[in-house]
Amino acid sequence: MTRFLLPLGIFVVLVGFLLVGLNLNPRQVPSPLIGKPAPEFQLQQLHQAEQTLTSKDNLGKVWLLNVWASWCVSCREEHPLLVELAKSGIVPVYGLNYKDQRDDALRWLKQFGDPYTVSIVDPEGRTGIDYGVYGVPETYVIDKKGVIRYKQIGPVTVEALQTKILPLVKELELQG
Repeated sequence: MTRFLLPLGIFVVLVGFLLVGLNLNPRQVPSPLIGKPAPEFQLQQLHQAEQTLTSKDNLGKVWLLNVWASWCVSCREEHPLLVELAKSGIVPVYGLNYKDQRDDALRWLKQFGDPYTVSIVDPEGRTGIDYGVYGVPETYVIDKKGVIRYKQIGPVTVEALQTKILPLVKELELQG
């Protein structure tokens, strides 16, 4: 009898793990950087290669860092929403052009609109690695002290903007 119960018990446990795993949202991967200072960088600007932007340039303001690329299909999904967000002036959106060719990125922004206060280039993806990027697009909410407060994996959606990103931005703006 125990000869049959042990395999049955193992099977039930495995089915339980499978059911739990199937109900998890793959876009809700906890980031170890939440609540920690954003990794430092000094990168060339996309439009003006002779100028750089550093992570310290945005201290004192709440801002979004959107990781994007011209070759990214999902980036096209979120792009019109980012353009509208930029027009609203609610929060500055900075772009991190990830593993892309400068000419392709410039052409893409010209074609679809440029929502970025400044876009910086990360051709080898080193800064992306520091931020824990494993796919584009990804968007980070960074507070006035330079601390990452939220990470959106995948395209920014209307729902994510309304329920998570904008309420958090508003809350962070009120903090000293």
